[in-house]
Amino acid sequence: MAEILVLADHDGGAAAKVTFELITLARRFGEPAVAWAGPGAEQGRESCAEYGAARVYAAGDPAFDDLVVAPTAELLAQLVRETSPALVLISGSSEGKEIAARLAVKTDSGLITDATDLVPGEDGRPVAEQQIFGGATVVHSRVKRGTPIVAVRPHAIAPEPAPGAAELVPVSLTAPADGAKITGRVVAERGERPDLTEASIVVSGGRGTGSPEGFQVIEQLADALGAAVGASRAVTDAGWYPHQFQVGQTGKTVSPQLYMAIGISGAIQHRAGMQTSKTILAINKDPEAPIFELADYGVVGDLFKVVPQLIEEIDKRK
Repeated sequence: MAEILVLADHDGGAAAKVTFELITLARRFGEPAVAWAGPGAEQGRESCAEYGAARVYAAGDPAFDDLVVAPTAELLAQLVRETSPALVLISGSSEGKEIAARLAVKTDSGLITDATDLVPGEDGRPVAEQQIFGGATVVHSRVKRGTPIVAVRPHAIAPEPAPGAAELVPVSLTAPADGAKITGRVVAERGERPDLTEASIVVSGGRGTGSPEGFQVIEQLADALGAAVGASRAVTDAGWYPHQFQVGQTGKTVSPQLYMAIGISGAIQHRAGMQTSKTILAINKDPEAPIFELADYGVVGDLFKVVPQLIEEIDKRK
């Protein structure tokens, strides 16, 4: 069975959800093997095994602590030369796409970015689905040169557990890797709400909230549901809420079990960042708002009347 190489996204011990998504996707094409750059492979191998990883290539060289993406790209290039995988899967984050681009140059291979799905073609080689022009058009792409390298959009694939051995295979960089160097780290403060990109429920507010004070109703609903808070670009550009909470083509991509779009018209830019959500509920006073075309459930009404009633009902059921 062909080996499929997956780059682990991790924080030094715990693998991110996108890693399990990629391992699940890799099983469609062959035997998943995880490349783990940096510390924490021994702790992370168990969770990778739960989703079907056959082996974990563990590289703990000091370069992974001091340099940014160069050593990771070199590690993948080394593994491609040594193991000849049929496919390389990488998270479609900004860092992941830079690593993928560097790897493509190093291995003289084709690269596909922002894939939302990947299926075997008639010849067994992967065919990627991509949503372009803000999700208005779906195209299918394939790599014709070298080892296919695909950067997959986070949350596009549902992770599915399957037992795997996740044999730990130590590896070391055989070539030096240079690049930008990390000179310091600052731990970001995290609140009690779940992380926006990992949350199972996301409550997002848009221009219809009217002001920073009006946006507080979005936070209240999110807290009632134990959800993460998101915002449209109009809200973050106006300074009503921090930019790191923007959902959309130029913000975060989310795919929760429930996405609530409140006071959001549903422009293509915003839809590109949330349209893969499992269930979408929209609240908007404009019955012609584009968001209703995408929503599974819609409420036409004033959000300042609807949301407080919703919060009251949620509190009754706790």
